[in-house]
Amino acid sequence: MKLSLSPLEQDILKQLWSNKNLKVRQLYDILKQNRSVALTSIAVTLDRLHTRGVVDRNVRKGRGGLQYIYFPKKTKQEFEKSMIDTAVNSIIEKFGSAAISYFEERFEKR
Repeated sequence: MKLSLSPLEQDILKQLWSNKNLKVRQLYDILKQNRSVALTSIAVTLDRLHTRGVVDRNVRKGRGGLQYIYFPKKTKQEFEKSMIDTAVNSIIEKFGSAAISYFEERFEKR
C-alpha cells in the first residue's frame, strides 16, 4: 500500500468517512465548495483508491448509464492503523535490527 495520500485523496476519504456512501457527483458537489477540482479528477482518483483497495463501490443503473456508489473499506481508525503498520514494516525491512533497537529504546522512554 502506498504510504501517503494526495490532498485530493485525503479530502475524498474524509467525506466518505463522514457520509459513508457517495456517488462521484455528490463528492464533486461537496469538494468544489472548498477547492478547484474537476469531476473527472474525482472519478479517476476514486478509481485509483478502489484499485488500491482503500474504497469499494457498488454499481447501480441510473439515468445516463451506470453509477458507482463509493464507500470506505475501513473506518478511519482501521485505515490509520494499516498505514502505520505498513510504514513500520517497511522500516523494519529496510533497517532490520537497527530499527527494532530504535523502537525498543523509544518505547522504553515512555
